[in-house]
Amino acid sequence: MLTQVQVNERAREDTSSAPEATAPLIYVVDDETVLSEMAAVVLRTLGFSVKTFSRAEAALAAFAEARPHPCLIITDYAMEEMTGLKLIAECRRLDPKLRTVLISGTQAEEIYNGAPCKPDRFLAKPYRARDLIEVVVALVGRAA
Repeated sequence: MLTQVQVNERAREDTSSAPEATAPLIYVVDDETVLSEMAAVVLRTLGFSVKTFSRAEAALAAFAEARPHPCLIITDYAMEEMTGLKLIAECRRLDPKLRTVLISGTQAEEIYNGAPCKPDRFLAKPYRARDLIEVVVALVGRAA
């Protein structure tokens, strides 16, 4: 059960419009709001529904409540309180088949070599829209 603080935080964190009933959902988690919104614009042009979060904890709370779960989580590595790798591990505990992309402007792909739970793909910041599209299509296909 969510506390009122968590509910308020989730309401603030979700910057998406109402999801379309048939559009596959993707979560984008990045404490750099401009980057998460840019990713959301790109993904929406592909026909996906997108929810953005600036905090991994809020994304995890939303994921735990979501039915169905999103088809993909794209998350930054370096965030306060919880890293992107920890978010991936916690979400995969709830949905082992979840597809994930880890992004980082401060760490190289080797950051997760020894991790027990690895992302499906890695993107280094800054990435191009075409790079994001290629990774998403490779993991979950096209929405439309």
